[in-house]
Amino acid sequence: MTEPRARKPIDKWLGEEIPAGESRNVMLAVSESYSSMTVQIPIHIRRATEDGPVVFVTAAVHGDEINGTGAVRELIRDADFRLLRGSVILVPVLNILAFDRHSRYLPDRRDLNRSFPGTTTGSLARRMASTLFDEIVSRSDFGIDLHTAAIRRTNYPNVRGDLTNPEVRRLAHAFGAEIILNGKGPRGGFRREACLAGCPTIIMEGGEVWKVEPTIVKSATRGIKNILRSLEMLDGSAQSPAFQVVIEKSKWIRAERGGFLQFHIKPGDILEKDQPLATNTTLLGDEHSTLCAPFDAVVIGMTSLPAISPGEPVCNLGKLPRGYKPSRLRRLRTEEDGLEQRLSEDLASNVLVVDSSEGSND
Repeated sequence: MTEPRARKPIDKWLGEEIPAGESRNVMLAVSESYSSMTVQIPIHIRRATEDGPVVFVTAAVHGDEINGTGAVRELIRDADFRLLRGSVILVPVLNILAFDRHSRYLPDRRDLNRSFPGTTTGSLARRMASTLFDEIVSRSDFGIDLHTAAIRRTNYPNVRGDLTNPEVRRLAHAFGAEIILNGKGPRGGFRREACLAGCPTIIMEGGEVWKVEPTIVKSATRGIKNILRSLEMLDGSAQSPAFQVVIEKSKWIRAERGGFLQFHIKPGDILEKDQPLATNTTLLGDEHSTLCAPFDAVVIGMTSLPAISPGEPVCNLGKLPRGYKPSRLRRLRTEEDGLEQRLSEDLASNVLVVDSSEGSND
């Protein structure tokens, strides 16, 4: 039988006592600035009176991905967010140096999310990663890391995790997103290395950089609370979508020609094979060609910039598993008329979608 993983205590943090049933804001020193000033990140720790799991919720490991920052702040400010047992570690901004520069990357251009678990003698990124890993992951039993799409892209909310790990699978399904992507994540990635260290962790991807989008925040906070309810840390019933699909294969569809795109899809659309995705046109509107779906799919993400060059990514399609009919999934979502329907409509407000005579979502 595997020995339970030992974790650092949650009741003492940087010399700060945090008794059961209380909350504290603490500042964690992660680096120094060019002017030798100490760089700190703010962290909110909330403990129930009863012992239980410790869950971290982090955002902005890429400094420009701040939808998660909005979600974490929402939880901190929620007067009804009362734990029954256990503790949560809420971190609105993990990568403060990048956040202060409105950048994805650290000042040395390194990606913090490729630098975990870090070292104490390595690069700036690896030193920061080591501190964060030692102070946050080592105190936690489970983790939730919040992301958005990269610059000039948008993502329909989805959860990602290594589903070969039973605890990760449990978290991924409990979160309550329609779309779950199975995968370990990149080497040096926060959630991959946390899992390897014995702290099952998932990520949620949703929306765009440099924005706090209300429906994305609602989707994230709903999912976090769903997980806490599944761990018996929070009261209330879980809120689930009309369906959940595990995606094993995804593919970026790339432009064949340069020009200006007329989109026929929006984030979250459920497509049938050969359904039109986007038509490439000249600036005067003459059509070059139309890209079509190579298989039944869901639109996980797409570019928000219609000007395109050959080979540039247009949309990221998740292949629907055998047995999942697009028409049925669309009907279930429409009948539910809940958050997922609003999410798709809100994200579509950032792209101009042109109806196509071929294929239909009706």
